[in-house]
Amino acid sequence: LAICFPLNYCLIMSQSLRCRLVVVCWACGLVNSLVQAFSISHLDFCGPNVVDHFFCDVTPLFKLSCSDTRVSETIFLLVVAVAGMGPLTFILVTYGHIILAITRITSSHGRYKTFSTCASHFTVVALYYGSGIFSYIWPTSTYAMNKDVKVVAVLYTVMTPML
Repeated sequence: LAICFPLNYCLIMSQSLRCRLVVVCWACGLVNSLVQAFSISHLDFCGPNVVDHFFCDVTPLFKLSCSDTRVSETIFLLVVAVAGMGPLTFILVTYGHIILAITRITSSHGRYKTFSTCASHFTVVALYYGSGIFSYIWPTSTYAMNKDVKVVAVLYTVMTPML
């Protein structure tokens, strides 16, 4: 909104709209967390209960379980796909509109300044979603808890918030 409709930004982004956006984000996070907790709560753990990861994530817990995890993994992947791909689609569509708006800017200095503002956000989004897709939407049958997956997990849990 700030780039495509700079003069209407304050009118469109009212306090009530901002509050509704925050509530929707919190509700989506709550539903995502509840589904993850529910999918893990039905599993049986009978072997060594040591998570081979630097934090307790859902996917390593599926690997620790001695019960059938196919239903839980399917539900988890569906939630991850919806919760991850919905915002990603919105971000990509938004960036399409931003790029179109930037190409209409007549001064090269204005285009450069706007692109440099968006480039840092795009870098963080690409890093976060790229590593998240690698970690969560990777086929679970070939998922292995090796050092590559752990390094990728560091990218989206430590590096992205730090950037």
